[in-house]
Amino acid sequence: MVYSSSSVWSLYRFEISYYYLRRQAIFAALGLVAMFLCSRFNYWNWRRFVQPVFWINFLLLILVLIPGIGFARSEAQRWIDLGFVKFQPTDVTKFAMVLFTANYLVVKKEYMHTFKRGLLPVLLVAGITFGLIMLQPDLGTTLTILMTIFILLFGGGARILHLCGIAMTGVPIIAALILFVPHFRYQLARLTSFLNPWADPSGSGWQIIQSLLAIGSGSLGGVGLGASRQKFLYLPEPWSDFIYAIICEELGFIGGAAVIILFLILIWRGFRIAISAQDLFGKYLAMGLTALIAVQVCINLGVVLGTLPVTGITLPLVSYGGTSLLMTLSFIGILLNISRYSS
Repeated sequence: MVYSSSSVWSLYRFEISYYYLRRQAIFAALGLVAMFLCSRFNYWNWRRFVQPVFWINFLLLILVLIPGIGFARSEAQRWIDLGFVKFQPTDVTKFAMVLFTANYLVVKKEYMHTFKRGLLPVLLVAGITFGLIMLQPDLGTTLTILMTIFILLFGGGARILHLCGIAMTGVPIIAALILFVPHFRYQLARLTSFLNPWADPSGSGWQIIQSLLAIGSGSLGGVGLGASRQKFLYLPEPWSDFIYAIICEELGFIGGAAVIILFLILIWRGFRIAISAQDLFGKYLAMGLTALIAVQVCINLGVVLGTLPVTGITLPLVSYGGTSLLMTLSFIGILLNISRYSS
């Protein structure tokens, strides 16, 4: 699907139809190796790397904001250009925050029902991390990690009233940033286009409208593999955030439903691994990694189907994106290792 959705744009930009396929294939091969290695690496050893991973993550989040190191695209400075590849530090942040929170829940398990000694320290760390991500700005990744951490905190014994109170406090802060800070003003355009994309069909609403046209064109069985019309320079970057729209156009409702069913199986198995893990760290780590995948899937599908504002979150394992694929396959390798020691 990466090849099918990107071949036209690839030919237009690079004069070869398989440019994105070739790069994705390289990272898929590296990801499979990483998945195998992670599946053989005893998961409890990850507790020894909590602090190194955490501080490397902070360093990367700071480096990406430095001009000349960080690479900007579409009003957002989210990438570090290494010459041979551009990667998003937030892909590391996702794992770092899950690893940190899983370990924190084990250490502070008897205090998680309290706010001051349980929730507050992890919220302060998360707040600093989210602040660095919002400077890029990247609201979609911030919300993805926030929702994942909330699921982990709830599973770790945090009181639902505390979590609801934190959420109610955070919503007006995010709203104020979008409304009054020029750096986040483009997020307001995304929100208004989500509410009524037809108000600006050739501007901010263009991507959502083209996505819905692709999905509607697919009908039950699709127009045929490789026969998408929307990929002919109508739908922007169809190989990335909106690849699911091309899947629905070419493979129809049947193909789109099959993708959702496969993700449901993956998520169900992940939570089953978390439930049957032998120790608390394994439970929380498996829960966090599975929740991270599940949240990204839900947000991406919501955006493509027009039920959520455009956020820039890719579809795990399917969308084009080398570091994202590499990290997701590594997460699955860790889940496989936890399942090896499940009861």
